[in-house]
Amino acid sequence: MKKTAITIKDNEKYLRQVSSKVDLNDKELKNDINVLAEYCKENGVMAMAAVQLGISKRLIYIKNTNLDIINKIQKNETTKDEENYNESRLLINPVIIERYGLTDYWEACASCLDFMGHVKRPYKIIVEYLDIDGKKHKDIFEGLESTVLSHEMDHLDGILHMDIADEVLEMAEEDRKVFRQTHPYNIVSKIGKYQDLLQNNSEKN
Repeated sequence: MKKTAITIKDNEKYLRQVSSKVDLNDKELKNDINVLAEYCKENGVMAMAAVQLGISKRLIYIKNTNLDIINKIQKNETTKDEENYNESRLLINPVIIERYGLTDYWEACASCLDFMGHVKRPYKIIVEYLDIDGKKHKDIFEGLESTVLSHEMDHLDGILHMDIADEVLEMAEEDRKVFRQTHPYNIVSKIGKYQDLLQNNSEKN
């Protein structure tokens, strides 16, 4: 049966749970990953946390964080290859261990209907996670990739982007594309401790 994303209208309580740590010996894990991967391949999402598909496990699939392609999508200028762009990165039990810099972006979400939120995120994060073979990785994610992954990490802890947004708008997908052309991804700072920058930025505003 084809999976659809759980929304705040369907079951907000489910989305607000804390996802369970993945056991690599879990017999359902391979199927769970396939469900997550297939949904991302078939839908226009940047990434997805498994809980959004009814799988309450700490799994994230990243599909597209290429800012050039994202900007083309907003203008409806993508080629077929760009429309199907897929980074195919799976993260199991990811943990953010360091955050640097500051960005802001008008985020949307497959689970939050037409609600878009202006959210501040770190420019760079260092993340530890496992791959499907159980190998441990420690990678740096920067720019929009950091924003997207931070958004999905929040899902694993039951946090929605609207919860931490300083402004929320309700806007249809096509209208969001137009809106983002004049309100693009913004880098406030690439360096410095995220929490310090966030606090200073909040005090100024």
